[in-house]
Amino acid sequence: MGRSIRVHKDYIKKVKAAVQRQGFPRQRDLAEASELSLATVSNFLRGRPVDYLNFTELCRLLNLNWQEIADTTVSSENDDSDSNDVGAWEIAQEEADNFIYIERPPIEEICKKTLSQPGGLLRIKAPGWMGKTSLMVRILREMAHQGYRTTLLDMHCAERDDFSSLKNFLKWFCASLSQSLHVKNQLAEYWDEEFSTPKINCTAYFEEYLLTQSSAPMILWLDSVERIFPHQKIAGEFLGLLRAWHEQAKIHPIWKQLRIVIVHSTEVYIPLKINESPFNVGVPIELPEFTPEQVLLLAKKHSLEWDLRQIQPLINKVGGHPYLIKQAFVNLQLNPNNNLEQLLQTSATDKGIYGNLLRHYWQIVQKDTELTTALQKVVKTAGTVCISPKQAYDLDRIGLVKSSGSEVKISCELYREYFRDRFDFIDQ
Repeated sequence: MGRSIRVHKDYIKKVKAAVQRQGFPRQRDLAEASELSLATVSNFLRGRPVDYLNFTELCRLLNLNWQEIADTTVSSENDDSDSNDVGAWEIAQEEADNFIYIERPPIEEICKKTLSQPGGLLRIKAPGWMGKTSLMVRILREMAHQGYRTTLLDMHCAERDDFSSLKNFLKWFCASLSQSLHVKNQLAEYWDEEFSTPKINCTAYFEEYLLTQSSAPMILWLDSVERIFPHQKIAGEFLGLLRAWHEQAKIHPIWKQLRIVIVHSTEVYIPLKINESPFNVGVPIELPEFTPEQVLLLAKKHSLEWDLRQIQPLINKVGGHPYLIKQAFVNLQLNPNNNLEQLLQTSATDKGIYGNLLRHYWQIVQKDTELTTALQKVVKTAGTVCISPKQAYDLDRIGLVKSSGSEVKISCELYREYFRDRFDFIDQ
């Protein structure tokens, strides 16, 4: 058997269905669980060749018989195992296009205004499923139509080895951006291993090559930046480099062309010097939940002519969480014989419409005993409660809690009900 293997075309639909069934709402969730890159996961799901060991690991996570679904007829000549031919931008657009976009003024205008400024830096923070990707796909599409060069680098696309050293990370960073911008990889020409440092090499690659390919400004969208936080040495050096580039725009014309978007799901917990952090400059955006009026507008876009009184039970259950609201409306649109009361009765169970997502969160929490204990404390407390910063960070990252200073509270009643039942079962 060759080094590469792929899903047989007759089984691609079955494999994609298994992703949701096994509690992975998005491709990036499966990538996190498998510790593989987003590109590898996407190639696997599209029936493209991936490494044999990666193929079998993904099948294990999806509870699939790898021998049943495999197409082993990948020739060595066409062996593009784990290639990045499915770009992060393509995946992001596919994800965003699955959602009906609801504007949250004035956020859209603030983003466009910031990115139209020379050397502009935008920071967007929100837990998963709050619409960060949909927002940025919309903004970047508009700005691309105005002549801006746009590029996306999702940290989920990095492999484990890419985080092994600053040199490896910055080489991956530069090579990935070359691919995203559809320019030739020129690392061999600009990277001086003997007499220079990785940060100087990376800066030169931007200043002398990537930024000079066009007179049009370049928008660099860095997604899932929190993925580098656990690698503190790399994170500190890389984030300091972004800050330095932002400051260079005040002095050197070439750096005015670079506009940076940093997207992350949590507070920054790594120590950064105040004058080397990109998180105390630029324009911060924290995505809020939908207002009742925005929920009504989303209902209308799903052909549901409701009023504020009718949507209140749903808001009481899930707040204004964009994804949870949208899932309810899609279900009611596809099943006109159902009503909201029936949907909400089973919503906090494995058999309800949120079952896949809730099971996914439960799987994450159960892997860490301290995290499980912390969540149990939050669930059983009516208001806010103090837990360790590490547990607060982990729960906030996936959206299960909301932070209020040094304390947290459960994000919505749906999560409280579901996890309370799980903990009650364990206690029995």
